[in-house]
Amino acid sequence: MARPTATSRALSQNFLADRATAERFARLAVPHGGPVPLLLEVGAGRGALTGPLARRCRELRAYEIDPRLVPVLRDRFSGAPHVRVVGADFLAARPPRTPFSVAGNVPFSRTAAVVDWCLRAPRLTDATLLTQLEYARKRTGDYGSWTLLTVLTWPRYEWRLLARVGRRSFRPVPRVDAGVVRIERRRAPLLDAAASGGWRRLVELGFSGVGGSLHASLCRGYPRRRVDAAFRAARLDPGVLVGEVAPERWLRLHEVLDR
Repeated sequence: MARPTATSRALSQNFLADRATAERFARLAVPHGGPVPLLLEVGAGRGALTGPLARRCRELRAYEIDPRLVPVLRDRFSGAPHVRVVGADFLAARPPRTPFSVAGNVPFSRTAAVVDWCLRAPRLTDATLLTQLEYARKRTGDYGSWTLLTVLTWPRYEWRLLARVGRRSFRPVPRVDAGVVRIERRRAPLLDAAASGGWRRLVELGFSGVGGSLHASLCRGYPRRRVDAAFRAARLDPGVLVGEVAPERWLRLHEVLDR
């Protein structure tokens, strides 16, 4: 069967074309020797990652939204009974009821939606995603700053930038490099369920921008003397910008403000 060569701008397709990078990505996605019981691949494309991932899991569900590519994938992996090619939008899939992992070369335009899907899945253990480098760096604090989403989810998930991938590893060549970001559910959350509401209120207030600084924003919701005490406990300068506060410092703020 002929392989389709045209890509779809609407689907934000940039296929991984470097075998060494594909193998490296698979090792990063399954770092503990594997095999993992169940792995969902986002955007299988032409199968560059599907093959290496299939060797590291007992069951692989490879999702591909482009109907032109689905027959190609099914033909290529017809001899691998543990690989099921699903011709559907990954975002429309119901999360499995058993523990599972997610991996894939995520279309840059759909990264936020895929990450949101992963974070909402109750039985997700980890997600290893090939994304735009700027996104990977921003979410993992690699710029020296932290985003609202990362801080909000930090008690339950660890975010890490595992690798950088040059743009020339893709076809067609995108305008920017890519990064491998890993989101891993903690075995034991850093905060219990009873504290989750207070954590969300604290972080969202801090990132609201009300007052022009983190200290001023928090003073809108807490007595100033408690905010001062929390900043001292977290070893933060009152003039610090909200994005410069690492998640661990937020945990210290929470410990003082919401005890």
